[in-house]
Amino acid sequence: MSETEAAGVTDDYSPATAISSDATEHTSIGAVDSVEEAIGGAEKWVDGFQRTVKESTDSAIRSARSLRENSTSQFLSIQDLIPHALTQYKTYENAFFSKVTEELINAKEHPAAAAGIGLAAGLVLMRGITTSSLITFHIRSIQKRFLFRRTLGRFQSEEAQFLRAEKHVQDLNMSVDLMKKESSKLLERSALAEKDMKRGLSELMNSGNNIHRLAKSVHKVECEAAGLMDGLRQIPGREAIKLRAEVASMTSLLRQKRIALNKRIMGMSELGVPV
Repeated sequence: MSETEAAGVTDDYSPATAISSDATEHTSIGAVDSVEEAIGGAEKWVDGFQRTVKESTDSAIRSARSLRENSTSQFLSIQDLIPHALTQYKTYENAFFSKVTEELINAKEHPAAAAGIGLAAGLVLMRGITTSSLITFHIRSIQKRFLFRRTLGRFQSEEAQFLRAEKHVQDLNMSVDLMKKESSKLLERSALAEKDMKRGLSELMNSGNNIHRLAKSVHKVECEAAGLMDGLRQIPGREAIKLRAEVASMTSLLRQKRIALNKRIMGMSELGVPV
């Protein structure tokens, strides 16, 4: 190839070489820009992360300082209150022991009054203890029933509850039947007793009337015997004396019977029986 042809070839290829070199240069510049942008974004992210960590650390430090300051202030306030509380305790303790000493001296000077007060206080305390014991027992029984209904009662099935209720109904029916029988028996007995009472009352009234008539008859015979005694006293002789003795014995017996009959009549009148 001649120098002229070689020169021509070189001149033809020079623009292509220039274009490829420009493209390579632009590509390198774009890559460098992308790398710089990535590095800048990474630096920004690292800065933000460090700032967040620093803010969190500062917040934790401030919270710890605040907690320490609050704890310190509370501890100081408690330390300030302790001497005041001790002073109040000593004051109350001195007042209590002085009051107890004074009461002991008064009790020693007045033993009778102290004994009476002690007895009254003991009775009051016993009554309070008895009342409180009854209240406590009642409260415990209520609590037991409440706990049973709230715990074990809930575990019972409806069938068991129905069977128990049915059994209770049967027991009630049996009790009602027994009461009916007993009431009918008592009504029959009361009716018979009423009849007996009426019959006895009528018999008692009849007996009272008979006793009253008998008492009148005895009194009449007694009066006749007294008249006979007066007549026999006027007759002399042994036979008259013997008759007077018999009449006197008969009169004494009649008097005793009349007194007994009158007592019976008075007893019947006190019972409300018309005689």
